[in-house]
Amino acid sequence: MRRSATRQLVLVALTGALVSTGAAAPPSAASGGSPGTPAKVPVAAGYGGAVASVDADASAVGIAVLRSGGNAVDAAVATAAALGVTEPYSAGIGGGGYFVYYDAGSRRVQTIDGRETAPATATETLFQENGVPIPFEQGQTSGRSVGVPGTPATWKSALDAWGTRSLGQMLKPAEKLARDGFTVDPTFRAQTELNQDRFKDFPDTAKLFLPGGALPVVGSTFKNPDLAATYAELGRKGTGALYRGPIGEDVVRAVRKPPVDPAATRIVRSGDLTTGDLRAYGAKRQAPTEVGYRGLDVYGMAPSSSGGTTVGEALNILERTDLSKLSETQYLHRFIEASRISFADRGRWVGDPAAENVPTRELLSQRFADSRGCLISPDRTLTSPLAPGDPRHPAACGGAGQAAPTTYEGENTTHLTVADRWGNVVSYTLTIESTGGSAITVPGRGFLLNNELTDFSFAPAAPGVPDPNLPGPGKRPRSSMSPTIVLEHGRPVLAVGSPGGATIITTVLQTLIGHLDRGLPLVDAIAAPRASQRNQTTTELEPGLWNSPLRGQLEALGQGFRQNPEIGAATGVQRLPDGRWLAAAETTRRGGGSAMVVHPHGKP
Repeated sequence: MRRSATRQLVLVALTGALVSTGAAAPPSAASGGSPGTPAKVPVAAGYGGAVASVDADASAVGIAVLRSGGNAVDAAVATAAALGVTEPYSAGIGGGGYFVYYDAGSRRVQTIDGRETAPATATETLFQENGVPIPFEQGQTSGRSVGVPGTPATWKSALDAWGTRSLGQMLKPAEKLARDGFTVDPTFRAQTELNQDRFKDFPDTAKLFLPGGALPVVGSTFKNPDLAATYAELGRKGTGALYRGPIGEDVVRAVRKPPVDPAATRIVRSGDLTTGDLRAYGAKRQAPTEVGYRGLDVYGMAPSSSGGTTVGEALNILERTDLSKLSETQYLHRFIEASRISFADRGRWVGDPAAENVPTRELLSQRFADSRGCLISPDRTLTSPLAPGDPRHPAACGGAGQAAPTTYEGENTTHLTVADRWGNVVSYTLTIESTGGSAITVPGRGFLLNNELTDFSFAPAAPGVPDPNLPGPGKRPRSSMSPTIVLEHGRPVLAVGSPGGATIITTVLQTLIGHLDRGLPLVDAIAAPRASQRNQTTTELEPGLWNSPLRGQLEALGQGFRQNPEIGAATGVQRLPDGRWLAAAETTRRGGGSAMVVHPHGKP
């Protein structure tokens, strides 16, 4: 089990959020667990609402909020705050994300862009020296990579617009979880070990995550009193404590003068973040992307994320083929080729719309998809890098301009999905970018800072080719986060999302078509072995496909592959025909996920 705490710890962690609402703490069954720990299971179905995340303690927090009368937005914020404790290398208040919300009352989908922003002084050469891009690793572990955190502003914006509880109430469970601790599991230890060389060069990071200079022991209790105090301060003072107050001042100090061990030999560049950059930050309420697919309405995240446009374009391409009738080989071939094409177009056209002219509507048009989909042949493979099309002037089976490779994007993030008894749904992806972010823990604050600005292109993807994702003042780096909600006749049927950097897009796409076209139960669509083609010379395959006869059959069509041991870590919720909610998560990836419902055995 992943980070399962004792029953006493979990109930104490949950009680803080419930006392202020006058509700009692839930029995252990509310966590899906036996006396002792909340069970970690990948699928659950029942009434009253559902939560799916990578972590059992975090899912239990969300279920407790739903059980006490909170709605999906309240539960999503509380779950995300708990993930900031138990998944500190993937998410937290030092990062950002994208929040997609379906409101059952209005039957509308709305979104929040909580992506980090670059300092006002940033230029296209932010990650260049003497005209040459610095190594990615040096950009990653630096103050230069840190953008203004957007997660606290996202939580406030969501609760103010659609929640029923205060931020202070929703931070209480996570505050207690940080203070009392959670149980270290093999995944947490492995992620710490992956970062050990970086973490040891920052005394505050080493003190927190390498106690006594050693890796945390599996089965031990990991406590973060500094983060508990930070959550308590945010709860009392509001997000202004970060954007206009002492927490933000500490963030800026750590960025401008990274707290590096004097004995370290690592090159750690400073950043140029200011308190003015923090004051200027705002999470953006904006319309979602929308495409029709097989009679359903698929909503996603518009730019600055490329998730909604790229998933949407690929779905538009694939809709012209009945995927349910294809062989497994031809199904995967079509999926790979549609991914290749949509990534080629993403690289040329998608960036921060506040700084770039992004043709979002045209990218999502069926006319453009048809002009690109005709490139796909059942008996041959396209060659990457593939030239992009021009969505403003679609030309049948044609390209527009020079091909450019897909730039690198880190692969760690976390995702949660929530539904409540009223039919409201949240699909929320949040991140600090790489596993362990920048490796810089804000002294005395207990959270890691993001390295999100490394999602910018360090230099144009190809000489002479326009790149909409170069750094700029106050600019949001392009993201691949793809929180998605699917409606039928105005009502939710499905919500999904995943971590995984640029592989998020292909993971969400493959999960959607696996469920909607191939008829896989949601948990099986999530568990299915994955492929990820991102306009690169080869397609990544998980072992389940790499070791399958399908690989040879696809290679006979010209496909080339490289192996990736693990792609993504998806979660989802689904409304079943009988009115129950089903929550689904990973069966094995990233230690397995945690799916829970409020009432698993019938209506209350």
